[in-house]
Amino acid sequence: MARLKVLYGFHAVTARMRHDASTIEEILYDPTRRDRRMTDFLAQAEAAGVRTIAADAQRLHGLTGSDRHQGVVARAEDVPLAQNLAELLDGVSGPALLLVLDGVTDPHNLGACLRVADAAGAHAVIAPRDRAVGLNATAAKVASGAAETVPYITVTNLARALRELQEAGVWVIGTDDQATDSVYDTKLDGPIALVMGAEGEGMRRLTRETCDVLMHIPMAGSVESLNVSVASGVCLFEAVRQRAVARPAKA
Repeated sequence: MARLKVLYGFHAVTARMRHDASTIEEILYDPTRRDRRMTDFLAQAEAAGVRTIAADAQRLHGLTGSDRHQGVVARAEDVPLAQNLAELLDGVSGPALLLVLDGVTDPHNLGACLRVADAAGAHAVIAPRDRAVGLNATAAKVASGAAETVPYITVTNLARALRELQEAGVWVIGTDDQATDSVYDTKLDGPIALVMGAEGEGMRRLTRETCDVLMHIPMAGSVESLNVSVASGVCLFEAVRQRAVARPAKA
């Protein structure tokens, strides 16, 4: 029998229904919530053939360990995604677009990074096993379903993992406030891994030294840095833009 996991919140559960409703065993919902959003959600679940069960707030909290479930909790199969770099690289179609997080410990930041990675079409998010947040329920909720579609791969040694990517032909590009070239001056249309450090601290020394090249995000205002998910979005979508420009026009 497939291992089950808990998803909660409208975005995360709806994303799983759209991706593969057959993997959801059941949805528990708060029957005291009778607003339009809940009504539409339950209608969607019914149309998808998913069993729904009314549950009180105590049970929903017990399943999620949080009061931020919005009255919607699903028990669903743990859908397999790439579990390591070898599986990931074997399954990549076209030039790799990877997001690497060094030292991100806040689950809200991880969730937001997964969400922007999904939006940009990144193939995976990679992080060290230590000094990093795990993919917990909070991160999955903030990711709004992206945790179900974007592999989150943790590695024992980040510098070694980056070297493995380099050996596979992936260009490792780090972000650093002191870098000479900006994100807009850097070639991002090939197979790349964008390395983002924690807000304030940045990348660790060994991570920085392993990168093939460093770039910075131009800052015109008074703030010194961006939240890591915002910075990830800027860099990922600049890569998306460059790839669109480099792609041959269809006849």
